[in-house]
Amino acid sequence: MLQVQLIRDHKEAYAKALEKRGMDATKILNQVLKADETRRATQTKLDEILAELNSLSKEIGTLFKSGNAAEAGVLKEKTGTLKEASKTLDEQLKNVSQALESLLYTIPNIPNELVPSGMDENDNQQTLREGDIPVLAEDSIPHWELAKKYDIIDFELGVKITGAGFPVFKGKGARLQRALIAYFLDKNTAAGYTEYQVPLLVNEASGFGTGQLPDKEGQMYHVGVDDLYLIPTAEVPVTNIFRGNLVQAAELPITCTSYTPCFRREAGSYGAHVRGLNRLHQFDKVEIVRIEHPDNSTKALEGMVDHVAEILRELKLPFRILRLCGGDLSFTASITYDFEVFSTAQDRWLEVSSVSNFETFQANRLKLRFKDTDGKNKLVHTLNGSSLALPRVMAGILENYQTPQGIKIPEVLIPYCGFDMIN
Repeated sequence: MLQVQLIRDHKEAYAKALEKRGMDATKILNQVLKADETRRATQTKLDEILAELNSLSKEIGTLFKSGNAAEAGVLKEKTGTLKEASKTLDEQLKNVSQALESLLYTIPNIPNELVPSGMDENDNQQTLREGDIPVLAEDSIPHWELAKKYDIIDFELGVKITGAGFPVFKGKGARLQRALIAYFLDKNTAAGYTEYQVPLLVNEASGFGTGQLPDKEGQMYHVGVDDLYLIPTAEVPVTNIFRGNLVQAAELPITCTSYTPCFRREAGSYGAHVRGLNRLHQFDKVEIVRIEHPDNSTKALEGMVDHVAEILRELKLPFRILRLCGGDLSFTASITYDFEVFSTAQDRWLEVSSVSNFETFQANRLKLRFKDTDGKNKLVHTLNGSSLALPRVMAGILENYQTPQGIKIPEVLIPYCGFDMIN
């Protein structure tokens, strides 16, 4: 959520920056400033009345002590009128504050200056491409056919139990899935991230804190009876661990990693491009989260990008990194780098990670601050990244490592799997 003071100070610059998202923000920014003016004026009136009430209360006490009961009674009648006025103003203040907050919730984050303008994925910028695309045999097949051939993932059984988008991993497929999770966590903890196991359900405050709520696209699963939400990513519960905290500058950075199942409705996702593991309603993901001093967050983002790239190098999967354009940027991110693995059998790139800096956008919602060395309380910067999402990494391994004899296991995963081939 943007800060009103910064909108007031940088309205024109913000409106210009939001054009990168294809958004004409001038009207909504003006509405925010108008609502804030009303809020501040109402607050001033309320403060004046409360100050007068406080003064009258002291004066009434003095009059009673001095025996001027009649004069004190007149002032008590005046305080009654002022109290009614204060109640009215207090209600007005709550209403205008809620209206202001609702307006702020509709404005996405300001794109970083490095974010290119553009409308969709076609305008994203490739910043790196590594790895050789393997040459497969002519009879190579996509991962959903490999899964059936080697009986390692059962998509039909998932439909029977729950519905489409909930596959069942079994045998060596389940073991490979578990190996990837353990490998990712080990890489992250070795890099200094503290591992957390967190709830898979969060309350509304947590959803608002990291920007998943209001849920404009209806992608979160909602448990209506208990008013809880199934998490779309571990980013939500992990970042909310620190909601409302005031940390010391010396405590930064705070680095976390967590493995969780993730749940997304993915409404409207149909077609061959989402077949098999390409898009699921439930999937496993290992996440990294950083709470950073604003002066260090740019360098921290670069470090996260390098960290994810190193994992893909060890898996020996061909990959590329894209800097997302404004039109493809998520609502909460200031800048995002997507990682894509090339699926040789499908002849297409598959997204396996997004690494983002949210700057102060989430921190303002979370009321997450740090006490700087100058003694002032300031908003931290929050960052997160997939390290990594499993479904498309699994798809890339199955497809790119297939041979006539079976599916080879990447060398780095063999100690975790206990086998070197699926056949």
